[in-house]
Amino acid sequence: MDPHLLLRTGQFTLTVLAGLLSACSSTQPLQSPHSPKAYCTMNEVTNDESRPPATSPITLEELGLLQESLLWSEDDAQALRQSHDILKPQTEDILDVWYGFVASTPQLVKYFSNAKTGQPDGNYLAAVRVRFGQWISDTAKADYNQEWLNYQYEIGLRHHSIGKNKTDGVDSVPIIHLRYIPALAYPITATLKPFLAKGGASQADVERMHQAWIKSVLLQSILWSQPYVKAGEF
Repeated sequence: MDPHLLLRTGQFTLTVLAGLLSACSSTQPLQSPHSPKAYCTMNEVTNDESRPPATSPITLEELGLLQESLLWSEDDAQALRQSHDILKPQTEDILDVWYGFVASTPQLVKYFSNAKTGQPDGNYLAAVRVRFGQWISDTAKADYNQEWLNYQYEIGLRHHSIGKNKTDGVDSVPIIHLRYIPALAYPITATLKPFLAKGGASQADVERMHQAWIKSVLLQSILWSQPYVKAGEF
């Protein structure tokens, strides 16, 4: 799909998703079992971030070798850092596009659905949105230390049946199937380029930043897949 079409799709479906998310924060009683509020969980999500992430089984040395295989360079890290201040004030707009795409794609939005009703869980979507915004900032900081590596492992665990639903205390489907993790690398990075271009950078710098984002998202999607792979085969 053309990235500009993805942008338009996100804008079109945003109205529906916004209604769903806003309904979950409403204190008004349900008017109908079919209202958006009915999609929300009965209790607020716990959003438990108190425990530290588990230590990644991947070492920093192995991370470096993986980056080398992706043709990663210090210039890529600098390009990501350049993107940070450009993307930060646009974070909500970026998330609107990404969430609009997810909301318009049934095979993706089901991973945020209630296991019993099959309807999207607005509280769950809202909690994940906050972390997704932080992920944009963390990616743009390009700080590849042990803490960052551990959190990539944590993200992978939260996609896998080992840890999905536990952070937010929700009753949703038990796993995000692996095939969709690398698949999302394209819509995420393709739709990001127009936002990078809004920062006043030269066309060459926009391309540098975009290429760095492609490499970084691919790197992270590889790391998130680790919990799905048998020991010794990753």
